[in-house]
Amino acid sequence: MIFLSSTFRSKSQEIKKFFREVEIQTDTSLYSFTGNTMKFQGKEYLAFEYIDEEAVCEARLYPYEPGLIDSLALMHSGDFDIIDSLISINGEYFRFKVAFHDLNTSNFLKYTFAIKESGQEKAEITDLNLLPYHNTFVKLYPLSDELYIGEEKIFELITNNIDNVMFNNDWQESEGFNYRLSKTFNQLRLHLVPNTTGQNTISVPLQTKSPHLNKSGAPVYDLPPVQYTFSIKQSRLQYLGIDKREVTLDDSTGRQGIEVQLENSRLLRIGRTYRIEDQEQPGGALIAELFTRNLLTNNRVLCILRVYNYHRESEGYLFIKDGDQAIFITNFNITPKTRIDRISILRDGSWTQNLDVYPGEVIDLTIEGQGLHKARFTFEDLIDISTDTTIRSENLAIYKFRVPMDVTKKSLNLYNWTNNTGRALNVKEYQEPRPFDFLYVNYDGNKHQVSGLPSTILVDKTISDVIFSADKTMLDSEVKMYGKQYLQMEITIYGGKNEILEIRTLDNIVICPDINSPRYEHYPKRDCEMDYFNLNQFIRRKTHTLDLWSRINIKIRHNNSKYSGAGFSKEFDLILRKDYSFDIEVSFPAGLITVSKPDPDSEDDRFGQLTGISIAMIAQFTFYHPEKINTVRPYKIGAGFLALNTFNFSDTGEDRDIGVVILGSLYPTTKDTRLTFPLYFGGGYLLKDTKFFLLLGPGIRIKL
Repeated sequence: MIFLSSTFRSKSQEIKKFFREVEIQTDTSLYSFTGNTMKFQGKEYLAFEYIDEEAVCEARLYPYEPGLIDSLALMHSGDFDIIDSLISINGEYFRFKVAFHDLNTSNFLKYTFAIKESGQEKAEITDLNLLPYHNTFVKLYPLSDELYIGEEKIFELITNNIDNVMFNNDWQESEGFNYRLSKTFNQLRLHLVPNTTGQNTISVPLQTKSPHLNKSGAPVYDLPPVQYTFSIKQSRLQYLGIDKREVTLDDSTGRQGIEVQLENSRLLRIGRTYRIEDQEQPGGALIAELFTRNLLTNNRVLCILRVYNYHRESEGYLFIKDGDQAIFITNFNITPKTRIDRISILRDGSWTQNLDVYPGEVIDLTIEGQGLHKARFTFEDLIDISTDTTIRSENLAIYKFRVPMDVTKKSLNLYNWTNNTGRALNVKEYQEPRPFDFLYVNYDGNKHQVSGLPSTILVDKTISDVIFSADKTMLDSEVKMYGKQYLQMEITIYGGKNEILEIRTLDNIVICPDINSPRYEHYPKRDCEMDYFNLNQFIRRKTHTLDLWSRINIKIRHNNSKYSGAGFSKEFDLILRKDYSFDIEVSFPAGLITVSKPDPDSEDDRFGQLTGISIAMIAQFTFYHPEKINTVRPYKIGAGFLALNTFNFSDTGEDRDIGVVILGSLYPTTKDTRLTFPLYFGGGYLLKDTKFFLLLGPGIRIKL
């Protein structure tokens, strides 16, 4: 059985102490500890080549002897996911399979095991250092080897793993060239600007993120430099380089101008103003003016540059003109001042200008405007987790930020470098409606979760009170935050005949997260007073005074004015019920058939005598249907007094008597009415004739 022991030895052990061989199987090759171990930076590594940076590999570990390893466990790592768990194969070796995340950027990659040998009490932690390598190449195949002074030329660099190539996208100076590297649409590109004529060789050094093996089989990070010899020719117009590649167009640069340094030429005159246009022919649009002020010792000319229109280097060269005659060419960017037009946050799959953020969340944020490529935006207290591939252009910048869980400010300002832009994010506390699983009600001595209550609840005993309480620990956690819960409650009390006795509405129920919430200190506590309350303290008709079949209707819902969307609602009824009830009624049995034991001394033996109209006053029990609300059974049982022949219809004269009786009655309807026509049956004892009798017959019932 493979398991992770609860105790470990603190000192890490070498893997070869426990296993005679370790193998890693990739898609194409098999690598072993005995055949592919190499020394690198003072440590031993099991090296293996990968083609896909998210490769799936199988590992096998062979112990020295079967049964030597009592337990073995592979520790989890952020560098890979375990696909097939570590298992023992017939006690001969151990096997598992993992899927790596990104081998191009996985530094300090290792398998960490917890190993317990037979007879040992504690497991030991052992690392197997891994050295993934990729034989990356970068090559240049230009279509032409001719370049011109000052003209930028862009070439695609061919590589088999662009994500493994490290480069600096700033302009670099080399002998005879200025160059930079860029990545566009998964292409690695080389930008070249030659400075001197003749046969010049460009040499671009490159490094990789993951090592590759040199000719001697040692891991290295330096790639062979990209080299090529170009034939550099003089342009028809001499190119004069300027020391600023980016100039901002605003009131200051248009009127006062800025100081720049321009390469010197024998044709350039000091103290003269030159036009800069975007075309060689006369009549071009005025882009800028250049005033040559002083000659510097570094063979450059100090100039005043005033700009009037926008220009991009990609749009072509700029022509320095004396009058309408073009005498030089140059190139630089003239771009607008950084301006923010709009900030948007990705919410529920769409972009919104609502700049409310919440503690602990990760947000995607876009800034739209002009001149954004020159800006360096930062939000105070936010953590920038944007990747290198995040889009940042002149008009659009996309970022990914994490809001700290312990943020204290309510407004987070946006800065461009050190200048406050006047834009800010608003920090809001979580205020999301949670289902009512955190809310409980006690009406019978037990707590019931409100979310699980049925719509109708029959209560067999007196409801002394209805108590609401909340489990505040369920509102906030490190995984999910709901914040304060704003509830409304509507209570309607009905009598036994469905008449309304009282209506009460509670609008200010606020339940706040408890002290274990990560944001507990930041929640206002002034309204957090209703997390435990009794219903009787808010209603005049107390629950313990309600009659049989009274109904308490309770509607609970979130206060939607406190939330951006609809919250949850719950409605249920508490109904007071009994299996039976006790009441007193007066009825008029008519035409009763009475049967009594014959008197042996009497000559008149009557059996089954038909009486006239009688009067009965009965205290009786009414029985209710167990599955229906306030629905009586069609029968009753009671005891009381019966005045026989109160209105006599017998042909033998008056035969009145009073008896103590036990009566059952059947009713043609189950409706609770005051006038009904039941059928009576039962028996009793006649007080006058002093004998027992039985009776059966119809009657008229009047309920008091």
